[in-house]
Amino acid sequence: MNSPDKNQDNVPPVSPSPFPTPPPQSNSNHNSDPSLIPSPSSISNSISSPSFEQMVSFSAPKKRRRGRSQRSASSFHILPVPNVGVLPGNSNLVSSSASSPGRVNIEVNGSKHALQNHPGIGDEIITINKEATTEALLALTAGFPADSLTEEEIDFGVVPVVGGIEQVNYILIRNHIISKWRENISSWVTKEMFLDSIPKHCSSLLDSAYNYLVMHGYINFGIAQAIKDKIPAQASKPSVVIVGAGLAGLAAARQLLRFGFKVTVLEGRKRPGGRVYTKKMEGNRVGAAADLGGSVLTGTLGNPLGIIARQLGSSLYKVRDKCPLYKVDGKPVDPDLDMKVEAAFNRLLDKASKLRQLMGDVSMDVSLGAALETFRQVYGDADAVATEEMSLFNWHLANLEYANAGLVSKLSLAFWDQDDPYDMGGDHCFLPGGNGRLVHALAENVPILYEKTVQTIRYGADGVKVTAGNQVYEGDMVLCTVPLGVLKNGSIKFVPELPQRKLDCIKRLGFGLLNKVAMLFPYVFWSTDLDTFGHLTEDPNYRGEFFLFYSYAPVAGGPLLIALVAGEAAHKFETMPPTDAVTRVLQILRGMYEPQGINVPDPIQTVCTRWGGDPFSLGSYSNVAVGASGDDYDILAESVGDGRLFFAGEATTRRYPATMHGAFVTGLREAANMAQSAKARGIRKRIDRNPSKNPHSCATLLADLFRDPDLEFGSFSIIFSRRNPDPKAPAILRVTLSEPRKRNDDPIADQHSNKILFQQLQSHFNQQQQIQVYTLLTRQQALDLREVRGGDEKRLNYLCETLGVKLVGRKGLGIGADSVIASIKAERTGRKPASSSSGTKSGILKVKSGALKRKLIRRIKAPVPLNQNNNGVSETISHESLGNGKASEQAAIVEAIGSSSMQEESEWLGTGIASSSGGSLDGETMKR
Repeated sequence: MNSPDKNQDNVPPVSPSPFPTPPPQSNSNHNSDPSLIPSPSSISNSISSPSFEQMVSFSAPKKRRRGRSQRSASSFHILPVPNVGVLPGNSNLVSSSASSPGRVNIEVNGSKHALQNHPGIGDEIITINKEATTEALLALTAGFPADSLTEEEIDFGVVPVVGGIEQVNYILIRNHIISKWRENISSWVTKEMFLDSIPKHCSSLLDSAYNYLVMHGYINFGIAQAIKDKIPAQASKPSVVIVGAGLAGLAAARQLLRFGFKVTVLEGRKRPGGRVYTKKMEGNRVGAAADLGGSVLTGTLGNPLGIIARQLGSSLYKVRDKCPLYKVDGKPVDPDLDMKVEAAFNRLLDKASKLRQLMGDVSMDVSLGAALETFRQVYGDADAVATEEMSLFNWHLANLEYANAGLVSKLSLAFWDQDDPYDMGGDHCFLPGGNGRLVHALAENVPILYEKTVQTIRYGADGVKVTAGNQVYEGDMVLCTVPLGVLKNGSIKFVPELPQRKLDCIKRLGFGLLNKVAMLFPYVFWSTDLDTFGHLTEDPNYRGEFFLFYSYAPVAGGPLLIALVAGEAAHKFETMPPTDAVTRVLQILRGMYEPQGINVPDPIQTVCTRWGGDPFSLGSYSNVAVGASGDDYDILAESVGDGRLFFAGEATTRRYPATMHGAFVTGLREAANMAQSAKARGIRKRIDRNPSKNPHSCATLLADLFRDPDLEFGSFSIIFSRRNPDPKAPAILRVTLSEPRKRNDDPIADQHSNKILFQQLQSHFNQQQQIQVYTLLTRQQALDLREVRGGDEKRLNYLCETLGVKLVGRKGLGIGADSVIASIKAERTGRKPASSSSGTKSGILKVKSGALKRKLIRRIKAPVPLNQNNNGVSETISHESLGNGKASEQAAIVEAIGSSSMQEESEWLGTGIASSSGGSLDGETMKR
């Protein structure tokens, strides 16, 4: 057996000359359209054709059709459709009609949908061209919702106000930019190209959309020469270490190089690509390129790897749907019986889907296999299969286990198919010459150090240190792209240890196995009108053994056949001698073809994979195991250590797990996240170096951030980093008091220990009608405060007495808080929230209580900032320690709370509207 971690041979393009074939057999050339990734013109031209339905619906959830397309769908998925009722340039595809205020009914290919409309904005929507609907559909293929923003866009701050007219215009501009680049994906699209088509009053939206799309790798990515030319000769930004040269690592490396970072990639193998590996097989004047790892591009509508293939000048080959099955004795399965069992199998899946809805959260602890077996027994007479049909039923189970790289007995009933709504859509395809062509193109000129097995990753405030052997590689940040199997095995030690929530999700998620036997024959003996065919077995424990064959003859450059081993059989296969495996495969093939009078020759060369034993993968791809959910993919994707340690790979995306394109897009995602983190760190350093120059700017930032707090309850508002889940991460609390006070009516004034101070505070209340005081907390303390019951007074008591914190004016937060403020602002990158309402937020009523103010006056220690201690925390003193109530000291206390003037208060606390610029300190599935 040739181990998959051997040096990868150079894979030549498919030879135009035919390889030897036995005479005479019919052949059908059906290479798909060279583009396959739709361009605006191709979409426009296909609007009225049946193939356009692929843009809107799919015949079945993808995980039912991985190895074989479902021919009789019992359910289907409708993609969201743009709210084109409010967009210009509608085509005949979509019709709209008014139904009720604020909503628009639209009909797409006969399917009706009701979508939210934006009232009163029809006359203000810009017109870029007459193809808004086409461009919106194209944006759908890139993963954007039709008439709303992604969370990523909102966090990036692409529009000043979420949900307003500018959002509609931003979406039009964003879609137009994507469409423009898709017209020529080998070019570099510049912002200047759109100045004539975008109205001048939308120039800020153009800047926002263009910067976002470039930063996050939706345009101007890949290996085209125009994009390579944008990589600077010298790095101008900090150094980054990337662990792993798979698709995720390579995608991130190329983006970071273009951003100007110094990049070092450490790869344990002798080759790039990771679990994508194309092996050159040859002998007796025939050769072929065999994909021993990720092989099928599952869906081509917007698939970024399809775009890379186009940049290589290669067309993709559509895998044909026809997939006959053969019984144990080699005879073909009756087509009617085949369809009957397939329909029954899909009905059981539908029943399982309904069951999990009824079970609710309990379904997380139940396996898909248990549900299917229960339904098969209960509905055996009506829906499922009889005894003589069990082998056919088991074949479909094997196909499902292939799609998920996991036993159905271990897949979560609740979430096994949670990624189906995000299916790329379109054909399943092969890349002629193998996916190694993509890998080598992406690895070109990327600084990769091979045979560097990483043992330790240290991360902290000063940077990162990655140990591989006896060498240590230092950097500002590190990106870990190793497979989930390696993380599960604990092969890499993280110092400090990863957060418990991340360790728990690593344990919960499943990581399955798929193996292959690749066979190069002297000629093609199988039917050339097939790309796949299946084989049944009697033993359910071996249902996944050589259950499916892929013919790569049309794309590999030679007579190549690959047999798949899935499920439990894939694990047993790891210990099977290669000679025994090949003997068993040949026995199956000869049992199929020799009764037809077709001789099956001995293969010239064979290769058996052992992905489970490969120390750099320890499996094939991820799945949602019992007890896990799609949230675990998000948790695994979270960065750690205040923007020092990042994670990418197919197991870090809930939308596209277990796919090659999923791994690729996570690399682009983390490149953007790392760039933003480096920018935030740079801002904090500038603030720390020049604290005296930044108090006014940080005050404006603070006011802007608190217009959209992360937590809000009663009179308390809290902001913190949304990307750092560490419970010890810093948070800023603001307490708002807003009710006019009467100077002479409050008996507390007579009870107060310092009447002069109280009167000054009371005078401030009367003048300002509002006071806001602050403190620094940890994120966990903020969450604990939210859970305190008994109203604002109880919370304030908990804050001051239990936690022992001191509330200060904005100035009293000190320089240490300025760094936190700048970091949060940089993370949100200028985001402004929608205007707040006077009602509720998150279901909790905002309370502005006069009683709270009285309680505050009794509890507050009126801290006065003196200087920074060694830990960067402002030292304070209370009014109780000021002695005899000297007027100057009392004035300082009032100043600490922020009463210098109404104008300054407005600037500090944001009682006026801050300008958007005022706060700126910086002016395929991996199925084997």
